[in-house]
Amino acid sequence: MLRIALPNKGRLAEDARNLFDEAGLEVRSRGERVLTASLGGVFEAVFLRAQDIPEFVADGASDIGVTGCDLVLESGRVLDELLDLRFGRCRLVVAARQDSALASLDDLVPNTRVATAFPRLTRAFFDRASRTVEIVPVSGAAEIAPHIGIADVVVDLTSSGSTLRVNGLRELETILESSARLVGAPGVAAGPWAREIGELVAALSSVLRARGQRYLMANVPRAALDGVRSVLPGLNGPTVVNLLDGGAMVAVHAVVGAATVDRTIADLKSLGAEGILVTRIERLTP
Repeated sequence: MLRIALPNKGRLAEDARNLFDEAGLEVRSRGERVLTASLGGVFEAVFLRAQDIPEFVADGASDIGVTGCDLVLESGRVLDELLDLRFGRCRLVVAARQDSALASLDDLVPNTRVATAFPRLTRAFFDRASRTVEIVPVSGAAEIAPHIGIADVVVDLTSSGSTLRVNGLRELETILESSARLVGAPGVAAGPWAREIGELVAALSSVLRARGQRYLMANVPRAALDGVRSVLPGLNGPTVVNLLDGGAMVAVHAVVGAATVDRTIADLKSLGAEGILVTRIERLTP
C-alpha cells in the first residue's frame, strides 16, 4: 500500500479529508481514533499529528504526507514538495504587546526573550536579521507569554491577525507565509510509486483548480458574439455551439469565476442572453 500521512485532528485534518474525498479518495474508517484507514485502491491513510508528519515521511514510515509548510521547515528535514494544497494559509509573525514601546525589530534590545513553538525558524530569522535574542520554547499559547513576563515578544502563527489583536498583540514582522503541502521524501515521485503519486497529484490538482470556478451555459444572439467573447473569456474563450434548429441564437459554454458569476449573468442578459445555466465543477484539468 502507498501510505499517506494525514493530520489526525484540527482544521488541517478536516480540510485534507474534504480534498481527498472530492478527489475520489474517501477516508474509509470506522471511528475517530483509528490510526489507519483505506482510501481505496493502493492508497492507505496514516493519521498523525501534523508536526510529526515531516519526520515520518523523511524516515520512510509514510511514503508521502500532508502538513503545513511551516512544520516542514521547522522540522529541518529535506522533503520534496509535490503540491501546494492551498488551504491552511497562515503567516509566522513576530508580535509584541500593543501597549509596549516596540514598533519594529529595530526596537529590540540584545537578548530580548522570544516565546515560540518554532525555535528553529525563529533562531534562523533573528540570525539573518543580526539580532541577538533568547529563545523561550513553548508548546502552545505563545500569545500569553508577554502578558505574564515569560517573554518580551512572540513568534506565532496567524491567518487574519484577529487572534493576536484579541490577545493584545500587534505584528512587527512576517517571517514566512505557509499553507498545507503534499510532501514526500526526496525522489519519491520518481520511485516505485511514481505512477500512483502522479495520478494522485493530478487528481488533487484538478479539484483545487475547479474550486472557485463555475460552468456557465447560455443561449445568446449570434449577432452578439463579439460582446459575449469579452464577457466570457473562459480558459481559451467560450465554446460556441449551433442550436439544432439553427436561427439567430447559438449556445455558449464557458468556465467563469464564482465570485464574478452574478456580474457575468447581468452582462450576458444585457446582450440578449436567455436560458442561462450555472453549475458547479467537480474537477478541472486543462
